[in-house]
Amino acid sequence: MTRTGRNSLCLAVALAIGGGLAAVSLAVPTEVRGPVTADVPADRLAPPAAAPTNSPTIGGCSIYPADNAWNMRVDTLALRAGSAATIAKIQAVGGDNLHPDFGENPEYGIPFVVVAADQPLVPITYTEAGDESDPGPFPIPLDAPVEGGNGSSGDRHVIALQQGTCQLYELYSSYRSGGGWEAYSGAKFDLTSNVLRPLGWTSADAAGLPILPGLVRYDEVAAGVINHAIRVTFSQTQSSYILPATHEASSRTDVDLPPMGLRLRLRADFDISGLSGQARVIAVALQQYGFIVADNGSNWFFQGAPSPGWDDDDLSQLKNIPGTAFEVVETGPAQS
Repeated sequence: MTRTGRNSLCLAVALAIGGGLAAVSLAVPTEVRGPVTADVPADRLAPPAAAPTNSPTIGGCSIYPADNAWNMRVDTLALRAGSAATIAKIQAVGGDNLHPDFGENPEYGIPFVVVAADQPLVPITYTEAGDESDPGPFPIPLDAPVEGGNGSSGDRHVIALQQGTCQLYELYSSYRSGGGWEAYSGAKFDLTSNVLRPLGWTSADAAGLPILPGLVRYDEVAAGVINHAIRVTFSQTQSSYILPATHEASSRTDVDLPPMGLRLRLRADFDISGLSGQARVIAVALQQYGFIVADNGSNWFFQGAPSPGWDDDDLSQLKNIPGTAFEVVETGPAQS
């Protein structure tokens, strides 16, 4: 990941792969970021949700407050000016149909681990974007699953959610190094707060966003409801971002390209009645909560956590949904 651009593994091989199970219970520290206070600058807060809902829950932690942007329904929001032009641009530069970037193969997807409150801290060394990364140590187990597996040369995300304190730790391009981890960049997120990263800062994702809140998880699909936005990638993005994103990853200035943090939804008039099983649950979520642009990668690729419960036949139904079935909604101005 760089300030001017970054290519995801899925650009090169048309999939982002992950190793291990979606969530593994291990062990975590007591290091906590302070609560939100009245003097937090307005530009460090996520935009208010138009229709707050119940927060998703993982490992006993609510994934952000109910009014957080990730938990915002977008089915009633106004169209963003230039919506049609943005969709047309995405399709013109390589757009196609949706592509679920996870499935029955346990190597596909972005894994995460849930650790307990006494998980030992380990040192973190940054190789590139240390000036925009949160310093360690982090409670990330040395055997935490790495996206793509230990031999991967791709994005190699490593994610750990800390129980009790509900702190989220994420690394990009991660490798075991002695008794800790070496990574290109990394970030810590307080899931009890709506405070954003400093403007202009990246994270383990190009947009400066957390990854875990945007992953499709088998447990929520099996329960029949996804109540959060879903992470999506595009091959070309604009050199700007919309909150809650805090970082751009492109030098392109074409206003029709999607900026980081842009929200898109599956049109209400797109008929999903023929979809069944897991695909139907995901399609409903795309109409209600939509996508949030989080990284550069293959067009319309969206990510989930690995799980043996995924059914490729079900998920493949989503590959028949064209990018032209989406529209862009208004959630705030783009900035750079």
